[in-house]
Amino acid sequence: MNIFHFMLQNRAEILELTGEHLWLVGVSILIAVIIGIPLGILITRWPALNKPILGSANIVQTIPSLALFGFLLPVPWIGDRAGRLAILALTLYALLPLIRNTYIGIKGVDPAILEAGRGMGMTARQLLWQVELPLSAGVIIAGVRVATVICVGLATIAAAIGAGGLGEYIFRGLAMVNNQVILAGAIPAAAMALVADVCLGWLEKRLTPH
Repeated sequence: MNIFHFMLQNRAEILELTGEHLWLVGVSILIAVIIGIPLGILITRWPALNKPILGSANIVQTIPSLALFGFLLPVPWIGDRAGRLAILALTLYALLPLIRNTYIGIKGVDPAILEAGRGMGMTARQLLWQVELPLSAGVIIAGVRVATVICVGLATIAAAIGAGGLGEYIFRGLAMVNNQVILAGAIPAAAMALVADVCLGWLEKRLTPH
């Protein structure tokens, strides 16, 4: 039996696990965007916060994913739902590229353009929303792109704590020493990462000023 026949036979379960995987990644990226982009803006306004915020995000990236899931298990407010723990862990991993790219994008705006805006009487808030964010949108989307691909891969680890997703097949296949079962989880996850990368790459190009 080849892998594609196996996947066809188990398509209902694979689709269900793919939906769980998409949910974990989608919610994590949404929360990371809500937190990460404002933090990126914040450190452009208060440079003193640059090292503490980026340093903390960097530290999270150095923690092995499975270890981070383990560290978060005792956190009381997460409760017994493994999905919440997985979303929290994925959100933490997604923060660094979002904070860093937002910072780089805004700091990369030509100072002459900002000076022209100030000369026209624009306030700091107007400059941010009408000049800096639009001009840095491509770089920010590049951060979202990196964060999404990272989360798609790391979400497979969520199965280790019972949070579902395509990692269920990967861990099941490892336990059975069965490559077909492993690939049944790995192929859809890789395809998901590829589609996200291509779509967000297209959006990044559209939003990058020429």
